[in-house]
Amino acid sequence: MARDKFHEEVRLALEADGWTVTADPLSFKVGKIQVQMDLGAEKLIAAERGNEKIAIEIKTFSNLSFITALYEAVGKYVIYRNVLKIRDPERVLFLAIPEVIYKRFFEEIIVQGVLEEENFNMVIYNQHTKAISQWIK
Repeated sequence: MARDKFHEEVRLALEADGWTVTADPLSFKVGKIQVQMDLGAEKLIAAERGNEKIAIEIKTFSNLSFITALYEAVGKYVIYRNVLKIRDPERVLFLAIPEVIYKRFFEEIIVQGVLEEENFNMVIYNQHTKAISQWIK
């Protein structure tokens, strides 16, 4: 599986934010289909609450067409979310997006509509500082 351009930056940003990467990639087999999400991570929240588990799909939106890259991101997100419902229902899926792309495109009305309709969780990262700038649920 080819890694996204900022795969390592996102991994480092998650670790700096207190997450432990437990799978790189996070793989599941559902029926005859093998699915690989970019990262799986866990974070100890409190002794009585246990671990919070997430899956991260990293998208750089480096395609020449933003809308084509958005098609791919939305499609993967919907499929991966359904895979997690079957194989690991306690894990929450997040789409990781570069901060510069988020600021440029993700406030557009059509994109906001898709995000709301599909209940997207996102993690916005700065690829230069290797830091998480925002969690969106």
